Amino acid sequence: MSAIDLSIFDLFKIGPGPSSSHTIGPMRAAYDFIQAARALPAATLSSVSGVQVHLFGSLSATGKGHGTVRAVLAGLLGRSPESCSPEFLDELGSDPLVERPLDLGAVRLNINADTVVFDAIEHDYPCNNTMIIRLTGPDGAAAPVFEREYASPGGGFIQFKGQPIVPRGVPTYPYENMLGLKRQLKENGLHLHRLILENEMAVTGAGELEIMDGLDTILRVMDEAVNAGLAAEGVLPGPIGLHRKANHLFERSEIKRQTHENIIGQMCAFAFAAAEENAAGHIIVTAPTCGSAGIIPAIAKIMRTRLGLSEQSVREGLLAAAAVGFLAKHNATIAGAEGGCQAEIGVASAMAAAMLSHATGYDADVTENAAETALEQHLGMTCDPVGGYVQIPCIERNAMSVVKAYTAFIIATDVLPARYKVGLDQAIETMMATGKDMNCKYKETAQGGLAAIVANC
Repeated sequence: MSAIDLSIFDLFKIGPGPSSSHTIGPMRAAYDFIQAARALPAATLSSVSGVQVHLFGSLSATGKGHGTVRAVLAGLLGRSPESCSPEFLDELGSDPLVERPLDLGAVRLNINADTVVFDAIEHDYPCNNTMIIRLTGPDGAAAPVFEREYASPGGGFIQFKGQPIVPRGVPTYPYENMLGLKRQLKENGLHLHRLILENEMAVTGAGELEIMDGLDTILRVMDEAVNAGLAAEGVLPGPIGLHRKANHLFERSEIKRQTHENIIGQMCAFAFAAAEENAAGHIIVTAPTCGSAGIIPAIAKIMRTRLGLSEQSVREGLLAAAAVGFLAKHNATIAGAEGGCQAEIGVASAMAAAMLSHATGYDADVTENAAETALEQHLGMTCDPVGGYVQIPCIERNAMSVVKAYTAFIIATDVLPARYKVGLDQAIETMMATGKDMNCKYKETAQGGLAAIVANC
């Protein structure tokens, strides 16, 4: 297996919720497709009669609840996740059948929700979350004028079939797994955050100040999501009628300030806040996905407000979190559609535990143990969103997993590292094996688990 050459900003992406694989990924795919289509010769485009988007796998099963249609339409209309406002997405969702003009230069088309087809849930494509986007020819033409097959494997990543590999820089300190990462740390006398930073510069060509500015932007958007969620009240979008809880939880935690429940209550409130913003389709940071977007922001806010850590420590902790996310993405998956909720919530909890451990000054062994403990306690967790919405049990899972991350940190810092029997590499391998064994109905299709039992709320 090749060395990890992911960028921090591959993992932490800013965009609208509620799903990195079902919202951000499809929007990026549609945006990419339309840019490629506009580059086609005018003679080719002149024969185009329409656009079709076919969704497969869990994109088809839960795309309606995840806002996939409006995300695809936004991408076709030239919006990227970084530039698309929630208001524009809300407008697309409120009038889905209104025809909107799509200008390809040589031809002008109209698109609406009927452009998107919910196709087979079970299929033979390599990626569970597959999209086929095509420009159709004249009526009756069998072959499309132009077509791309996209995979949206989670975390906002996309790839189309036959996509050329864009060369990246070579990591200064290459590693494939946690064992190799710790070897590099020991041989080169580096702290974990410094190794990740040096590799980021080598892989992307960015300077240290540019990377730090990027980290500050990520942390700022995370904190804005928490603050917005704490300030908001009312019912989340969709037919479930789920009331927001973050504001109430935070107020109750303030009442309990002198009790042991206070810090736990605040962690839960912060996680609820960002997760509810994600469920509302507002701007969040994939960490590593939208469905788990409340965990790291909650830990970051606790680190600032309750533990008194400096902003530099929070940055360094985020780099350690990225290292764990890299390992999971490279050696397993971070997508609920591939591995169940263990791959989203579990990985996020492991990242948060590593973030907290490293930021408070512990070495790589303790940081690994904290991450492993957190991930281990999520093994086997299914992804079963009720109604296909990222609300039940997703929002509460963010809060519960913050508490697990904090608990894993306490255990790892209080137990001698030599007494640990399971490594992070083993936990990640187990997560992947478990995900492969997991029935499809438990992997973001809303066909099993709570989604099947709690069909109507």
